Formats: sequence, structure tokens, C-alpha cells
Amino acid sequence: MATTHKTRMLIIGSGPAGLSAAIYGARAGMEPIVVQGLQPGGQLTITTDVENYPGFREVIQGPWLMQEMEAQAVHVGTRMMYDIITSVDLDGPVFTATGDSGDIYEGDTLVIATGAQAQWLGVPGEQELSGKGVSACATCDGFFYRGKKVVVIGGGNTAVEEALYLTNHSDEVTLIHRRDSLRAEKILQDRLFANPKIKVVWDKRVERFMEGENGELRALALIDTKTGEQSEILTDGAFVAIGHAPATDLFKGKLAMDGTGYLLVEPGTPKTAIPGVFACGDVMDHVYRQAITAAGTGCMAALDAERYLAARDFAEAVKVEA
Repeated sequence: MATTHKTRMLIIGSGPAGLSAAIYGARAGMEPIVVQGLQPGGQLTITTDVENYPGFREVIQGPWLMQEMEAQAVHVGTRMMYDIITSVDLDGPVFTATGDSGDIYEGDTLVIATGAQAQWLGVPGEQELSGKGVSACATCDGFFYRGKKVVVIGGGNTAVEEALYLTNHSDEVTLIHRRDSLRAEKILQDRLFANPKIKVVWDKRVERFMEGENGELRALALIDTKTGEQSEILTDGAFVAIGHAPATDLFKGKLAMDGTGYLLVEPGTPKTAIPGVFACGDVMDHVYRQAITAAGTGCMAALDAERYLAARDFAEAVKVEA
């Protein structure tokens, strides 16, 4: 039988953004509900070594970090719901979400932290070697390949930015693109072509990620998109940089988005165009996409939600007195 769950702060998504919002919301007495979604814990649950999250001297594991965040959120008063939201009603003043279970979730405020997913090539070896030489985030994992050969796959802004970033760690960076020209902005292309550490391989499509004897990535099998010629390129690390897809299908036609589907917020805040509805983490951030920045915007969303409720409650109290 379906149940209705009510809260002062409803959070959709359970990555660093959603759980940080929950921690701050719970400590403010809002008794938040987190609906965890398809991937409880977010992208960090499929990330192995994490070396750039503040507070940990040694390398930590992504799944462990998210388990600790969830435990902290529960400890301070968050209710965790294992459900998948299938529809939302943002008309207010109470925001409603319906779960795949049939349960209804009602929140006086709504925090959207549904995140984004890296787009993958979908070729053999890609997922098998994820974390073993294959990555979708140079900023996250580039440090592990200092002094080694790396490749970046893609031709847009993301790929060029990843390649340029990797030159901080490697003197041998190869950009592989399936066409004979890049889609990236000209200023980024100029920087790429001027960098002596970067080589561009044109008209090549990755057919397979090849495993070495040590169980790590050894090489990429390529095919020429014009001639069909097959080749291999040896590498220690491969970064797939063909874009990210924000999880915003639920909000199409309900909230403003940019051309790539990321939710639009008031600059410098997590506030959407609907008062009481906030967006945080990768669902509204296509620039930084880091666990620490997601957590920071989650904190901001909770603080703004608290202020929104305080102002609303005060206005209602004044109205009653009048």
C-alpha cells in the first residue's frame, strides 16, 4: 500500500551534493528525506581511488566515502528512502514527488541533486578497465598518470580541456578524434595545437580497450574512419571525454535548462526560478564536476532552504497576527 512521506526538505539524489544538503538540513531541524535513486551514492560509488577529497591523508575509496556520508546524514536525523522518483509536481506550495514504489513524497522545499553521468563509448573493455586505466575525469584521476603516456578521446571543449590539463602530469598526451577537425572553441584549439606535449590523431575511432598482463589498460585498438585501416596505440591511461548527460528528464518543461540539459540557477546560488526549489551538484554544474564542489553546493542548497522556510513562516505568522 502506497504511503505519503512528508518533510520540510525533500532531497532527490544521494551523491555528495544530496547528502551534504541532508547533513546541513538535518542539523537545522528540517528532518530531510533523501530519495536515493538509481545509483545510491552517485558517481563516487563507481570510483576507486579518491585522492583529492579534503581531510584524508591517504587515498580513500569512493564507495567508502559515500557510505560514511550516508551514515553521517542518518546519524544527524536524515531519513533515507530506497526509491526512484518517476514524476514531480512543482506547483507548490508543497512540492510532490512520486516514487516507482507508488509512495508519495511531499516537501516544503525541494533539493534536486540528481547529478550527471559521463557518456561512454560503449566498446569492449571500456567498463571492464574502468579504474584500471580508463577514466572519464582527468581532474579526478590525472595525478595517477604523472610521467606516463595518456590519451584523451573526443573532439569538443571537454576533450581539449582534459588534454590541456593532463599536460600538468604527462609529457606525452595524445588526443584521438574520429573526425579531421575539432568541435572545440577556437581559443581552446589554439592552446592545444601550441602545446608541444600534445599530439593529435585524426580520423580514428576506438574499437576496443586492450588489457595488459597486469590486468591494467595496455593499448587502444583503433580503426581509421576513412580507410578502415586498423591500428593500436600503447598507453597507460585513457580518458573518455565525449561529454556528460545531466539527469534532468524529470524536470523538462518544469524548470529552465541550458541547451545541454543542465538546470539553470541564479548565478552564485542553487536557487532555481521556482522559490523553494534548489538544484545542486553536477545537475547544475557542467564546469567543475567535482565531489567537493558538489558537496559545497549541497550545503548552499540546505542553507538557502532553511532561510526560505524561515522567511515564509515569518510571513505567515505576521499574516495570522494581522
